[in-house]
Amino acid sequence: MPSAPHRRHRARPERRTARASVVSVTALAAVALVVSLVVAFRPDGGSGEPAAAPAASAKASASPSVSAEPSSASPSPTAGKKKESASPKPTPSVPSPSTSARPAPRTPAATGSLAGRIRPGATYRGVATSYDIGDGDGACSFGPSSDVMTAAMNTADYETSKACGAYVQVRAGGKSITVQITNECPAPCVAGQLDLSRQAFAKLAPLSAGRITVDWSLLSPATSDTVSIRYKTGSSRYWCGIQALGHRNPLARLEVRTGDGSWLSLPRAEYNYFLSEQGTGCGGTIRLTDIYGERLTVEGLAVRAEAVQGTGVQFARR
Repeated sequence: MPSAPHRRHRARPERRTARASVVSVTALAAVALVVSLVVAFRPDGGSGEPAAAPAASAKASASPSVSAEPSSASPSPTAGKKKESASPKPTPSVPSPSTSARPAPRTPAATGSLAGRIRPGATYRGVATSYDIGDGDGACSFGPSSDVMTAAMNTADYETSKACGAYVQVRAGGKSITVQITNECPAPCVAGQLDLSRQAFAKLAPLSAGRITVDWSLLSPATSDTVSIRYKTGSSRYWCGIQALGHRNPLARLEVRTGDGSWLSLPRAEYNYFLSEQGTGCGGTIRLTDIYGERLTVEGLAVRAEAVQGTGVQFARR
């Protein structure tokens, strides 16, 4: 008799003669019973289709589950990259500490995060007047100078001497000049007002005009000069006033290194010196930070009152 469909073992054969022995019949019955039990307990239920591949082989050929589906709790950089590339969501994820250290591109209006009232990329509308600058000295304490292309900044925008040393471009009637802020213009000067040297004012309009409307904005000029440091008269290792000269961009901070290696930010006086009242850091390492966040570190300068000491460093042009 042919085998039954979808069965992998043969059916029990019929007896062909009456002379078959009882032992043979019993043996055949036992074999049939064993085979039936084997078939009944097979994983595929005894179907005639090929058996599935062993589980061990499947595991060996498959990729590890942690790589194919990374856990959200895993700190692995590789897993993070896979999740990021597989996600089509337009909403950006919160940056990790490693990526937040890399600054994102910024628009001109967003640069100079350390700036005060006068910000890079901004244009200010105000008025310009003129005054006699005398020997060129002013509230910024730069000292006498032969440079006549200077201006005094109104008190609000002077901002406790934060405007000192800044270069601004001034425009009026299709003309443009560049001046450096060396002085403060108190009331009645108002916010937005510049009090130009007479020489600078005359390049924009006749002195007889007295008062003109101007637009002005911060510059980061080309220069071959480097920054210098000067200690104020009376400075010692117990008290000192420190001034930075010749910086291309306005200063946001001046810090000194303390005995434990940390940095101490010194307060700024209206006369444009940074003061260390307790003498901390006087004659030690100095760190300058401009409004763009760039830092310059200066070492090896002794406390020499009123001496202008070069540093050989300069802020980048912006």
